Amino acid sequence: MAGVGYDAAMRPKDPPERPPERTIEPSRARRLATAAGSQMLTVVGGGAPRDAEELAADGDAPPSFAGYELGELLGRGGMGEVLLAHDDLIGREVAIKRMRRADPTPEAELRFLREAKIQARLQHPAIVPVHELGRDADGRPYFTMKRLAGVTLQQLLGGPRQRLLRAFSDVCLAIEFAHEHGVIHRDIKPTNIMLGDFGEVYVLDWGVARVLDDGSANPSVRDILTLEGETQVGAVMGTPGYMSPEQALGYAITPALDVYALGCVLFEILTGEPLHPRGAGGAANAIAHPTEAPSARRRDLVIPPELDAACVAALAEEPVQRPSARELARRIQDYLDGDRDLERRRELAAQQVELARQALASGDPGRRGDAVHAAGRALALDPESVEAADLVTALIVEPPGELPPALVASLAGAERDASRVRARTAMLAFAAVLPFAAIVPFVEVQSWPLLFGFFGAMLGMAVVSWLSYRRGGQIAAISLITTFVTTLFASRVAGPFVLTPVITCGIVLGLMAIPSLLVRPWLVIGWIAAAVLAPVALEALGVFQPTWWFDGGTMRIRSAVLRGTHRTIETVALVTAHAAFITMAAMFARAISRDRRAAEHRLHVQAWHLRHLLPDRGPG
Repeated sequence: MAGVGYDAAMRPKDPPERPPERTIEPSRARRLATAAGSQMLTVVGGGAPRDAEELAADGDAPPSFAGYELGELLGRGGMGEVLLAHDDLIGREVAIKRMRRADPTPEAELRFLREAKIQARLQHPAIVPVHELGRDADGRPYFTMKRLAGVTLQQLLGGPRQRLLRAFSDVCLAIEFAHEHGVIHRDIKPTNIMLGDFGEVYVLDWGVARVLDDGSANPSVRDILTLEGETQVGAVMGTPGYMSPEQALGYAITPALDVYALGCVLFEILTGEPLHPRGAGGAANAIAHPTEAPSARRRDLVIPPELDAACVAALAEEPVQRPSARELARRIQDYLDGDRDLERRRELAAQQVELARQALASGDPGRRGDAVHAAGRALALDPESVEAADLVTALIVEPPGELPPALVASLAGAERDASRVRARTAMLAFAAVLPFAAIVPFVEVQSWPLLFGFFGAMLGMAVVSWLSYRRGGQIAAISLITTFVTTLFASRVAGPFVLTPVITCGIVLGLMAIPSLLVRPWLVIGWIAAAVLAPVALEALGVFQPTWWFDGGTMRIRSAVLRGTHRTIETVALVTAHAAFITMAAMFARAISRDRRAAEHRLHVQAWHLRHLLPDRGPG
């Protein structure tokens, strides 16, 4: 049996005794099956891998390979199967891939042999070496390969980016090596890239590789085309989701389609998600929307602009606009080495500045966020760009004429938080009046309905403030009505000119903090006029009992609620109430002033940091 690499006749006639049975865990078997080089293979069963005797027991013909002691079945697919074997001549473990069917179709056998020959003749560290090509005792073709151990790139997605990029750069060089030898892989994807346990990187599954027939193929592989023929024009080979547009349409088979697949893999490394959906929809999406920047897909991630630009270039819709696999590897390696092209960064910064200006010129408030994003990227690309600095400053410092919807929503959220703080303060202020009910047993009450009305109004205001706190905002109409009723009851305690003005001033501070009233000050002015004039007018009309009058040169005031028979207690209560209401008004004003000062402080700090972030323009 002739073989590639060495001949079966060189093997000893009496092979040594078979070594003890080796067991491999299912997880390791899956890794070895992947490493064997055919992504069409699947792990058999859910338990331990099966050996040749178990295959025979299941009705499969036990394979026989001269000079090899067979071990476990690592995996199988529709056309082939991979077994672990011990090479008796050299004394090493290898992976053997053979045709499953005893009577394969000529096309299937030719494709199998093509895969072995292409993989054997592309002698590169990132391409699994083939040791021997031959036929077993049943006449089925097989080839032996280096036994590998490791995991696929698919399993490592989401891990350290630097490690994945280093492996990706090695893959690009391996694909460039294949291109220079006239071979196009046509099925590059994360599951066909393996990272070994000791830093090795391998490109797997050359089963659908294409040998160019334009005369450029290397002599070492040129005869493969004439021996086995080639897929008809228009046939679609590859994996949807990683196909280039021209590959999905079945035309223009050039090395550029491998570069597009490399761009898809790079996109997945940078974003953590595939560029195109899996399945048939992936091919359609590649045709309709072939190019997308990783930074546009995942704005929440920090994607270096060099890698972003390299990925976009590899995903260019026109094949002639894509870089070579070697150029793509160089750009990745330049990033890893820290060699960032300053001139290129300035060009990219200028492009981002132009995008920001276009977004602003559109007049669409919703695109202001795009302008800020582009201007920020421009400044990150070229920190010395005065043009980018001026644009960033203008966008941050100068408010827009019409706020973007997202900013409006953000401001509304901030206003809700501030409203909750104010509502909580008001709730505590009104609730603080209720303890004054403790003095009721020590005074003589003239009108119980008015007394209950006063404390009920204070309790009602506390409840309204609590509801406003829960809601995150106040309803202006309800606030105006309830506060007006509160001032009417307060005017009955000591007349409209004692205690009532203090309560009214505190209420006005709260009303002016409501956004809808802040922009309509005439409503608050009207409320003040009504709160001041209503008690006087109602007394003049006889609706309310008079609480004040002039007696010669004296102005007399009395309470419509209390009789005033316990002067000491009532005096202390009146003074305490005044002090309490003035204090609450002062605390409310303090809270408003504190919030304003904190906002100004944050703005000043941000402006200070911004001045140090942007380039120094020098004097003048």
